[in-house]
Amino acid sequence: MDKPDLHEIKIHGSPAFPFSIYHGRIPEWIPSFPLHWHESFELIYCGRGSLRATVWGTAYTLCAGDMLVILPQAVHSIEPAGSAKGEYFNIIFAPSLFQGPEGDPCYDKYVLPFVSGQWAMDCFHPAGSDFSRAVASCVRSLIRHREESGSTYELMVKSRLFQLLYVMVQHSAPAESSERSRLACSRLKRALYYVRNCYDREVTVREAASRCGFSESYFMKLFKDFTGMSFNAYLVDYRLELAAKQLSETGYRVIDVAENCGFHNHSYFTRAFREKYQMTPTEYRKAACMGRE
Repeated sequence: MDKPDLHEIKIHGSPAFPFSIYHGRIPEWIPSFPLHWHESFELIYCGRGSLRATVWGTAYTLCAGDMLVILPQAVHSIEPAGSAKGEYFNIIFAPSLFQGPEGDPCYDKYVLPFVSGQWAMDCFHPAGSDFSRAVASCVRSLIRHREESGSTYELMVKSRLFQLLYVMVQHSAPAESSERSRLACSRLKRALYYVRNCYDREVTVREAASRCGFSESYFMKLFKDFTGMSFNAYLVDYRLELAAKQLSETGYRVIDVAENCGFHNHSYFTRAFREKYQMTPTEYRKAACMGRE
């Protein structure tokens, strides 16, 4: 059973033109995207309904027309906003799309500061905000023409992305977090790998803190700031995500799914699963089967 990639290294588009747009409906097509990060820029545009996204531990609820800008290396996730459904588009593009010949002054001046974490900007931009108004036409144009492959398609995409970058620079400022803070965030990612690799065994705060090189108390505070949830809550949520995947994609018995995902108390598993998905594991499997028919 595949486990979610924490550090996403997938090439979006092609190596020569690393750009892609994904159309999603949550929770109809996919229950959620757990915490992960990548080297690309990402813009999430909510088309209809609503959804919830978390960036560096801060949660945002997106409604129709709202946008979320995710910079390279930012840890983020997407999930339903309660019982609501949401339709959205992910516009993902690599920094290299802006790169010209070696020593390009524009790339070094306007792109590298975002990649290195020296510049920051607000993530959330509601419909009607200055940022949203400034980029709405190019974002909608990219979405409208996302399935085209004409000979000038790349020119259109690049022109829209440079326009987007121009507005992003206007809305950016030097990052307040110090190098020490960025290093701490980088080390915290080791705790996410620890959960990914050991979720079906005993997982402890002590071991997670040790792997990150922090005391338990400092680790718990930093992890909460970093992800928006406690370490134990993240562990349970990660296990539930895997359980939902196994229920929808395999014929394993529910009790075996629970064991596979680290839940050794079946009643607790059912209770936690119902709290997250508003249905029992058996009901979830039936709904997933009906959705494939």
